[in-house]
Amino acid sequence: MLKINYISDYEFPFNAKKVIKKLSKVVSKQFPYKGKHFISIIIVDNKKIWEINKEYRHIDAPTDVISFALADGLDYFPTEMGDIFISYEKVNEQATNYGHSVLREFTFLACHGILHLHGYDHQTPEEEKIMFAKQDEILNIMKIGRE
Repeated sequence: MLKINYISDYEFPFNAKKVIKKLSKVVSKQFPYKGKHFISIIIVDNKKIWEINKEYRHIDAPTDVISFALADGLDYFPTEMGDIFISYEKVNEQATNYGHSVLREFTFLACHGILHLHGYDHQTPEEEKIMFAKQDEILNIMKIGRE
């Protein structure tokens, strides 16, 4: 079972904790967990995610989501799987730019980060196809469309 610790000083126009709880249930059905596993999702501003991106990825710009896994691969996870940082401002900005809801963008980024912690990536076209198909599957189960 996956448990997600949601940490935020920001308010979204929906109940983010409820969305995260539903996401954790859907993801738990997608992956064969043995015991409880924990992820923290931390909502930060662009300044903070820019600092994190610069320090850990050596990219001097804000980004939308960054995941830090404590273990690689699907075979073994410690109790604490990792942390996901999401930019509050990027959620809102990208929702507008992509023409869909803030709810959809938030859920997409949370799902994206979770899949990175499960070993998914999008460095090659093949990896991207697999990861994005899994994202779409999870979002469809949650009934989160592109509106």
